[in-house]
Amino acid sequence: MTQKKSETGDLLRDTLDMLILKTLSRGEMHGYDIAEYIHERSDQVLGVEEGALYPALHRLEVRGLLAAEWGASDNNRRAKYYRLTAAGRKQLAEETAYWKRMSSAIARILEPA
Repeated sequence: MTQKKSETGDLLRDTLDMLILKTLSRGEMHGYDIAEYIHERSDQVLGVEEGALYPALHRLEVRGLLAAEWGASDNNRRAKYYRLTAAGRKQLAEETAYWKRMSSAIARILEPA
């Protein structure tokens, strides 16, 4: 089985998008807090670099899955705050169901025969 590089990139991009949507299901956050939440919630296994996070946030906003507003952060700096839209909540439900099916199938294959 071979996989094209673009398909691998799509998987990583789609996984990041799902993690961002799930993080924002907790409520409105700015980029730094989103990255920190993912890092902390994954027990420091997953790190989201700015070079991946901000293009993903922009992509999700353009697709109508997120809405954003400028505001002041905790340290009184200008920050863009993101929140899920109704379309984002629907997409999160679909992506979560897909991820659960896929991870369950992979787990079955990894089990000892």
